Amino acid sequence: METQQYIHIEDQLGAHNYKPLDVVLNRGKGIWVWDVEGRKYLDCLSSYSAVNQGHCHPEIQRAMVAQAEKLTLTSRAFRNDQLGLFYQEICELTNSHKVLPMNSGAEAVETVIKAVRKWGYQIKGVPESQAEVIVCANNFHGRTITIVGFSTDESSREGFGPFTPGFKIIPFGDAKLLKEAITPNTVGFLVEPIQGEAGVIIPPEGYLKEVKQICRQNNVMLILDEIQTGLGRTGKLLAEEHDGIEADLTLIGKALSGGFYPVSAVLSNSEVMDVLKPGEHGSTFGGNPLACAVARTALKVLVEEGMIENAALMGTYFLEGLKQIKSPLIKEIRGKGLLIGLEFFSEAGGARSYCEKLMEKGLLCKETHDNIIRFAPPLVIVKDEIDWVLERIATVLNGD
Repeated sequence: METQQYIHIEDQLGAHNYKPLDVVLNRGKGIWVWDVEGRKYLDCLSSYSAVNQGHCHPEIQRAMVAQAEKLTLTSRAFRNDQLGLFYQEICELTNSHKVLPMNSGAEAVETVIKAVRKWGYQIKGVPESQAEVIVCANNFHGRTITIVGFSTDESSREGFGPFTPGFKIIPFGDAKLLKEAITPNTVGFLVEPIQGEAGVIIPPEGYLKEVKQICRQNNVMLILDEIQTGLGRTGKLLAEEHDGIEADLTLIGKALSGGFYPVSAVLSNSEVMDVLKPGEHGSTFGGNPLACAVARTALKVLVEEGMIENAALMGTYFLEGLKQIKSPLIKEIRGKGLLIGLEFFSEAGGARSYCEKLMEKGLLCKETHDNIIRFAPPLVIVKDEIDWVLERIATVLNGD
């Protein structure tokens, strides 16, 4: 079938809860993808950082096939030989005490909210049903009813209420306002180290370090959502390392499987995780042997192949190259590692049209919040390929 036939089927039979670019992909390798008509594109979105290791990484693929031939699912009713090894390797890598594996990022967020609330009641002594979690304006943590309930994006909330109580919203990047918002019933502060979906919004230097100190002083758990920023994307294994801190609880997902399988996890200190007892939380697929085998290999190649260090080097090179582009359309360019946002002035007419023009030139990226393009290629990209990207961005922005 041709492109328009695939698009027609999707439009006729699928829910219209996405607005994708009109490219129909059927193959990928490394930083490159191909459409059904054989056209080649450089992927500058990485499935929202789920394919940090590149499309169809051969070693992760081999691990998945090998495990799929042996055992895929037992549920947590029984033990399997991959789960403990996954725990051991990820705890050593991230200095975590305990791990709770789930499937999607949103499930990890829901899990941590349950855990930190229960900790608040059992350990901190918060009165029953009074626990409060502080979050930030312009956050993006997922799409469940509870999560959209504390979003400030009206398009995410409209028509979906009533919402779960127990959340307080403060501006992002202002540690002083966090301190003022904390009450005796505050059990956690849930925050992204960099707000990705909001347009790659980077907090002031030292923000996370100050936040960590405030949380420690007030017996509040610092929860970092590193589902997008983690696993090498910003040039560190976890973005918290830029501020030299360790969160009490950290959420990871997306690249935890290299794009092969839905895998997420809550990395926790023992104090919080130990409040969960058998029967109080779980998932049929969470921690299954196929997921664990894939995740173990995804982490292995990320570290052994130097992808994290490459993200730091190539991110600096990409960012400097973008800043050399002279265009009256550009309001700001910001980023850390290979998570980069290019914001247009409102007079530019929105970022969507530029994404469409870049697609025509073989570069795939996606707009966010109308006037921002997020650039986040796989962490295996090299200088020559970034030069190729920069050349096409410059051409489109200068109207050539």
